[in-house]
Amino acid sequence: MFPPELRAQVVDLLTRECGNNLPFAESLEEYGLERVRFAALKMSGGDLDKLRAAVEHAKIDSRDVLMGAGFGDSLTAHKEWARLTLGAS
Repeated sequence: MFPPELRAQVVDLLTRECGNNLPFAESLEEYGLERVRFAALKMSGGDLDKLRAAVEHAKIDSRDVLMGAGFGDSLTAHKEWARLTLGAS
């Protein structure tokens, strides 16, 4: 989604700012964090400023980001999106 020169920034942002520090995510493990991180990525559309905005919104209520990305009603929707969009398995 992001050009190679931005990928380190994206990983850093998601790791530092979009983890167990989020409201309602204190007890989430990698799987739960993956859903929120993928939701932020989806909402960004590959734009770093939009990713930052999605992460900032997740800091208020990560559930809104999940709903906004269409991942709120399914625990596996993010995996299907990642498979289709990112080629992730």
